Amino acid sequence: MAIVLTMFAMGLLLGFIGAGGSGFIIAILTVLFNIPIHTALGTSLTAMAFTSLSGAYSHFREGNTAVGVGLVVGIFGAIGSYIGSKIATVIPAGDLHWLTAGMLFLSSILLLVRLSLSKKAEETKTKEVKWNQPLTMIKAIILGIVAGILSGTFGIGATPFIQLGLLTMLGLTIRQSVGTTMLVILPIAIGGGTGYRQAGYLDWILLLEVLVGTMTGAYVGAKFTNLAPKSVLKAAMVLTPAVAALLLLIQ
Repeated sequence: MAIVLTMFAMGLLLGFIGAGGSGFIIAILTVLFNIPIHTALGTSLTAMAFTSLSGAYSHFREGNTAVGVGLVVGIFGAIGSYIGSKIATVIPAGDLHWLTAGMLFLSSILLLVRLSLSKKAEETKTKEVKWNQPLTMIKAIILGIVAGILSGTFGIGATPFIQLGLLTMLGLTIRQSVGTTMLVILPIAIGGGTGYRQAGYLDWILLLEVLVGTMTGAYVGAKFTNLAPKSVLKAAMVLTPAVAALLLLIQ
């Protein structure tokens, strides 16, 4: 019950800032509840498959998703994530704490870059991306594999990496990059979660507790998003992975 209530409180924050929060889930599970980091990684990554599903569908309905690009990046991301989960199983737990914390700090930096790009690109019209052209296909495959390996190895959603890749490498708009990222995360989470499950690092009861808490909390927290100043939201988005990294470092 303590895990469910803690995940509910965390879900309030994640729903408020609109983040997946897998890094924060890992930090809380390992620091507060002494869950082995490999199990925390597997549980967090699998949870993303469920939490990203509704977001991906919602963005698709709103026309924010470049489906062709998203499927290519997502499919190869799933392969990369599966590979990453196998890499993580051979990394000692102590080293994995440090490496995951480093990736979370890097996520904070990339979020700052992403927010800066958002200010410069206020466009609302969608772009047609010819994803079946050879160069675009190669870029999408590379982005998927790299983002997938990062997600699978460190259990993070790699949202900033994916969004920046969609913006800069594939030329999507800000709005498309957000919606398409939700589609990309879904197969990545499934691929990585499968790898961790095969390695015995998925606790189904823990997964249920995490999902019940975070999904309920996120639903409530999202209702407060429009009430907060933009500066508060942006600060919370950047600080959340940084705080999660600090928690991992004190473990």
